[in-house]
Amino acid sequence: MKKVLEEKLMNEIRKIERELTVDLPKEIHAAASLGDLSENAEYQAALERQSYLQNRLGSLKKQAATIALISEQTIPKDKVALGSTVYLRNLDTDEEKVFHIVLGDIAEPERGEISPSSPIGRALLNKELGEEIEVRTPSGIVEYEITNLKTVFDKIDK
Repeated sequence: MKKVLEEKLMNEIRKIERELTVDLPKEIHAAASLGDLSENAEYQAALERQSYLQNRLGSLKKQAATIALISEQTIPKDKVALGSTVYLRNLDTDEEKVFHIVLGDIAEPERGEISPSSPIGRALLNKELGEEIEVRTPSGIVEYEITNLKTVFDKIDK
């Protein structure tokens, strides 16, 4: 798990660093050559992109440092934790959902990737197979049962 996260982060870091050091300087120079910078939309857009990428790069490097500190010895083998895939059944509707617990900045909720600090992530942490959880949502409390659990260790072993 740790290697996969590190690799994903390093790929994005390399991509951003290339854009910051190679692509954006060319765009900024080309836009600046068009004249009046105060009314130059291309120039302003390139500067905004540069600022966004610098912030994103800082966040990714912070995540990489956090991942380096994660010890697989502290991750439980039979409870929901970072790296787990959790299968849930809504107790009212019988609808089933699958969530992957990932670091916050790489979470993509539309793909089922959630942060441990999200409402459902907090409710799931340290729970075991068969346990029921309650999650506060804008429309009220939703109750789920954990119907299957794959920890990071299950993924490594298979």
